[in-house]
This record gives sequence, structure tokens and C-alpha cells, in this order.
Amino acid sequence: MTSKPRPRAELRVSHEEREAVAERLREAAGDGRIDLAELDERLERALTAKTYGDLEPLTADLPDNRPPAPPPGPPAEVRGGLNGAERVGRWQVPAKLIARGHLGGVKIDYTRAECPWSETELEAHGDMGGVTVVVPIGWRVDTTGVEPGMGGLKDKTADSPHAPGTPLLKVTGGGGMSGITVRHPNRWERRKLRALRGDSG
Repeated sequence: MTSKPRPRAELRVSHEEREAVAERLREAAGDGRIDLAELDERLERALTAKTYGDLEPLTADLPDNRPPAPPPGPPAEVRGGLNGAERVGRWQVPAKLIARGHLGGVKIDYTRAECPWSETELEAHGDMGGVTVVVPIGWRVDTTGVEPGMGGLKDKTADSPHAPGTPLLKVTGGGGMSGITVRHPNRWERRKLRALRGDSG
């Protein structure tokens, strides 16, 4: 007999999701939406939250300040070429980005990227080298616009709950020969992120 899935409100939240909510609260205080007393109270609750039921009410009365994507213009493009290419670290997410794996493959890592949009599109073409997409825990991802092709589509974020106020990443394109993989940071990448934040825990 299979057990029923737990309600979302009972699911545990991650350190990254707590920090994302804390950052939204600081922005709201800076905009004058909440006063300093409310900020202190909500920050304490955010940083000690254990479940989505604890975390989500803290921003339920705050608007999503991310602007919608602007009218389409020439999109940015990353090409794998022969030796591969990466878009990692701190970078500004455009409204639309095209990734072409070619022979060497492409890695697009949104973990430390600055995304000002409520919705952004990644048009990925796996080609011979493949495309790997790394998204922060809590981001919403829609891969329904991908044609898997021979290489296939591996969306390892499909069962991950999203955090309030996070962007929607719409992945489109095709898997080509080597496919498209969408995932959260792996253990090594998470360790590197903690080191960059100065978090030894």
C-alpha cells in the first residue's frame, strides 16, 4: 500500500529557500512595505522555518517585484564549439538565452546569476555535445516546450517544490543527439556555494 504524499505545507525547506525569503523581506523593508519591527520578526521566523507552512505566509502579502520579460529582442547566445562553453558564476540573466551544445557541450548555471525577470526563457539545443542547466533550489522550471530528440530530456527538478517569489525558467528547444539535463546543484557545487557564502555548516 503506497503512502499518500505529504501536503506541501508539511514539506521541509532548504537553507537556500530560507535565504531567498529573507532577501525578499529585506527588499520589502527597503521599499517601505514593512517596518523594521516587522522585518526583524519575519526574518527570525524565516531563518528558523522548517516547512513551507512556516515560510510561505511570511511573503504572502508582498507583491512580486520582478518585472515581466520585455518585448522580444535579439537573444543572447552561448555556443559549445569544439571545446565547450559555460555561463557560470555571477551574470545577468537576459529575458531569453539560447544555448547550442555543438560538439563541446554547454553548461548554463543559474545558481549565482542575477535574474530580474519573473519569467525567463532558455532555448537549448543539445546537438552533439549536450546542454546542462543548473537551477537554484526553489526555482520553477517548465520543460514542456522541449522536443527530447534522440538525446532525450532529463528534468531532475520536476518533483522539487518552488519557493515563493522565485523566477519561472521556461526551457524550450530540442535534445539533439546528446540531450538536455536540468538539475539542481550537485554536492560539489553546493559545497562551493557554501564556501563562497562563508558558511562552514
